[in-house]
Amino acid sequence: MRTVPTEQPGTQRTDRATPLSALGQVPWSDIRDSTGSAAAIPLLLHKVASRDARTARAALDDLRERVCQFGFVVEQATAATVPFLWELAHLPGVTCRPQIIQLLRSIADARQWESVAAVYPKVLNHRENPVVWERRARQAVRARRGALPALLADRDRAIAAATAELADALSG
Repeated sequence: MRTVPTEQPGTQRTDRATPLSALGQVPWSDIRDSTGSAAAIPLLLHKVASRDARTARAALDDLRERVCQFGFVVEQATAATVPFLWELAHLPGVTCRPQIIQLLRSIADARQWESVAAVYPKVLNHRENPVVWERRARQAVRARRGALPALLADRDRAIAAATAELADALSG
């Protein structure tokens, strides 16, 4: 199983870096989302950053289905996607920031594969272990919890409320 970076992209920003500039550091075509190859994720993330609210929301909905299907089933590409979601959640021009934060909360709460493995331990013997994907995804969300205070202080009440729910999920 191929491992992917989960913490580096997005943390290496400099003043000259453009939003999502680290997308190329992830081998998207080598990892999987719920549809197969995760190669479409960079384009979706760029669309989520769009100033057009309809485009951004549609892209986020598609992205959600690819990395956190049904709101609780994560995929191999989820952990690699999380740092970019955090980055987008902080960009003032992004129109769907509360929904991005809600997606981060869903990922932080995901325990579907662990629940299945508790009943059917043979799941852990598969070459591609989804329990590992789930844990890495949750760790990727937790790795950025230091960003919560800035989002909690946001003037947009929807962002602050979604962040409070995420903070609650991360405190448990």
